[in-house]
Parts: sequence; C-alpha cells; structure tokens
Amino acid sequence: MELLSAAETTAYWDDRHRREGDLRSGGDVSFDEATNEMFYVRRLGILLDLLGQHSDPVAPRYLLDAGCGKGWFSRALARFGHRVDGIDASPSALAEGRTLGGGPRYHESTLADWHSPWPYDAVVSIDVLFHVLDEEQWQASLRNLAALVRLGGRLVVSDQGEPGRRVYGNYQVGRGPDRYRSVLSPAGFRADGWHPYRFRGSPIGFHAFTRTG
Repeated sequence: MELLSAAETTAYWDDRHRREGDLRSGGDVSFDEATNEMFYVRRLGILLDLLGQHSDPVAPRYLLDAGCGKGWFSRALARFGHRVDGIDASPSALAEGRTLGGGPRYHESTLADWHSPWPYDAVVSIDVLFHVLDEEQWQASLRNLAALVRLGGRLVVSDQGEPGRRVYGNYQVGRGPDRYRSVLSPAGFRADGWHPYRFRGSPIGFHAFTRTG
C-alpha cells in the first residue's frame, strides 16, 4: 500500500479533526468515546510519571505539546500548573482547542518548523511522529523538537518498542528505539527507556530522553 503524501496527510488530519469528537479525532478511531477517554487518562498517567509532579505557580515549567490536536493533553498539563504551548498543522483542531480554552497557547506549525524564543523544560509529542511518513521529514521533526529542550530537560515521544521500522496501513510508520537513539544521541540526549502504554494490546509507548549536553 502506498503511503500518503505530505499534502494528503495534512488534508486527512484536518478532515478527521472536523469530523470526529474531541477524543476520537486524535485518539484511536477503533475505540468509542468512553474507551478513548480511558486511553487518554492511561497515557496522561504515564506521561506525568515521566515529567514529574512539579506544580509551582511562582516558577511554572514550560512545556511544548507537539502535535497537540484539539489540545486534550495540553489542557491537562496546564491544569497541573505548567505553561503549555500547543502546536499542530491542523487549523480545524487548533480552532476547537482555542474555543475550549483551559490555559494553553496554540500555534499553527509543523513539528519541523516551530521556533520558540525560549527553551522548554519538556517537549512531548504524543502519537504524532509515527504519522510523519517521510524519513527526512521525520528526522527534521525529531531534531527540531530536540533542539527546543533545555539542558537537563526531557523529550518524550510516542512510538513502537520493537527495533527497526514497520509500516501500518498508509498513514503510520513505526520506528523503534534504535532509530530514535541514532538521531538523538549525537544531539546530546540520554535514552531513559521505553514505557509501554499497556492498553488494549497497543504496541506503542513513550520513549523518554534527557538532554545532557
């Protein structure tokens, strides 16, 4: 099966965000809304364990939610006292995110093109990078997200735990820890393991990295 082009991928996601509700639009379309709600909460719990429980209104942490969709995770992280920027390439998703409010600042951008005037304490990209199908664009996206992390900060991204590359359908390319380390280790990142979702047989989990240099 031929993979979607970059233009087709952008159109697919913008249309999906228009058609589907808050959870299914960026979740698993094979799940109903109630199951998706459990899936979101499951991922949020793992993510908070990786980011820590810091919440200080005087010294908030600055986080980037890269590929935020309609902003479910952005709003959840903001409720924990973090200052959150959410970026996405879908105008439809961002419009709904802004309507829902909740604290995050939303910006239209691809992962490879976002620039910030300050480094982030943590950058998270939840179930997004395996939808960047082109290898050069995937590497450019990952390198840009890494460049946005401050020294000592964390990069947390979702993908498969098995090594190598695996294609699912026409709009998902899974990449294992070896692929991420090959890009991030030379950029000064330490791999802190893969943390599986353990939800309904999902092969996906969080790859966690810390910037050490």
